[in-house]
Amino acid sequence: MKIKIIALGKVKEKYLKDGVEEYLKRLRPYTTLEIIELMPIEIKDENLTEKVLETEAEKILSNIKPSSFVITLEIGGKQFDSVDFAHEMEQIINSGISEIVFVIGSSCGLSKKVSDIANLKLSLSKMTFIHQFTRLILLEQIYRAFKIMKNETYHK
Repeated sequence: MKIKIIALGKVKEKYLKDGVEEYLKRLRPYTTLEIIELMPIEIKDENLTEKVLETEAEKILSNIKPSSFVITLEIGGKQFDSVDFAHEMEQIINSGISEIVFVIGSSCGLSKKVSDIANLKLSLSKMTFIHQFTRLILLEQIYRAFKIMKNETYHK
């Protein structure tokens, strides 16, 4: 099973980089995980938001195989508790899918073109997080899901 996270923007703060690296290290025994960082386009005119999202969509879509199971992170996505998320991941893995792709959009969200290809639209919370936190929270929840699937202990 391969997991890919496509994210617009880089993690800049050292404490977040350290957290991301820690969870990447913890996930190595369970899966191959790749993070693809794409440069978001700065929006200088709000009237150009849709055009910018479409340009970002092309970059995102060029990194997704047609056979991948795509999970977009979206405000209106489905929310899970950690156990239910682990069960959802287990079902995806057991279905024979060889790659799961998580997509974290820019601060303006995702293009409809990207959202429309999602097999699952996921919301981590009703709260809004900066994109760098989102990456760390997502990695922690993926790690927690593997620990739950393997019936291994992990703090609650």
